[in-house]
Amino acid sequence: MLSRVADSIFWMSRYIERAENVARFTDVNWHLILDSASGQDEQWQALLNTTGDHEGFAKRYGKAGRENVIQFVTFDTANPNSIISCLRFARENARTSRDVISTEMWEQINSFYLMMKDAAAGKQVMEAPYEFFKQVRIASQLFVGISDATMSHGEGWNFCRVGRFLERTDKTSRILDVKYYLLRPPEAGGGALVDDIQWAAVLNAASALEMYRKRHRRIAPEKVVEFLMLDPEFPRAVLYCVKNAESALLNIIGEPRGAYNCLPAEQLGELYSELSKAEIQNIIITGLHEYVDALQTKLNGIGEAVHETFFSMEKAPVMQSQSQSQSTGQTQSQSQTPPV
Repeated sequence: MLSRVADSIFWMSRYIERAENVARFTDVNWHLILDSASGQDEQWQALLNTTGDHEGFAKRYGKAGRENVIQFVTFDTANPNSIISCLRFARENARTSRDVISTEMWEQINSFYLMMKDAAAGKQVMEAPYEFFKQVRIASQLFVGISDATMSHGEGWNFCRVGRFLERTDKTSRILDVKYYLLRPPEAGGGALVDDIQWAAVLNAASALEMYRKRHRRIAPEKVVEFLMLDPEFPRAVLYCVKNAESALLNIIGEPRGAYNCLPAEQLGELYSELSKAEIQNIIITGLHEYVDALQTKLNGIGEAVHETFFSMEKAPVMQSQSQSQSTGQTQSQSQTPPV
């Protein structure tokens, strides 16, 4: 497979996953505000701090509020991480790889993008935010299901999986980082306990509440963090995602686990081993925010290694932004110039 085509498929998958997760971030923030005594503007600003988009937002909008933050993260085409920008990039990557992906995949991603354009012209988001963000999540999940059901499970499909699981790992960790910014009492440290309703909102952001209750029943902060970070079976847990990203990459290079002849596979293997041995008590003692920051730094390094190993020989047709910045607000991205 041409590196250009593999790059397009990888980023198509990442952008679809990113669009879904931006919807999750915004939705959980909305629900947390309903159950919080804090000022709404402060909480919307905290959402921007968590995603690392606060500098770009401040230049365009100034002070954060419900309407302008939702506009920025959902429909602002000048924001490369907005939902509509992610879908535009995903659609362009899908267009340039039409000979590899299935017709059903193209139709779904095209319909998804057109749905967002229609929503941008109306008032559905402000009038019924829960229903709108639910539609975004369902459209993304439908694309994943169609991909698995209609695309040959060869190199292209595995690049889809690598992109999806790397993006999902980053965003699940960021959903937990919402706790650091939005849920801890101002006078408390990073490991402070919070209200059960707020932790339930964090689980809901990862569609994890039902599965968590089946496993643990009672909501407890340490158990929530453990479930979203270290559960080996839940499909949005960090450990599960890293394991599947590594598996997909090993399928691409045709090597068994442990026989690493390429840097990103080795890095994923090391991260998986680290997470497999991690204990939740040590994560809490270290500090959840600090642990998530370190994890995201490693994920950025893995993303860069994937690019250098598989994609750097040819230019991709659209700008690709590897990740949103860490909590410092410094954007870490890999960009490729679009065609003139």
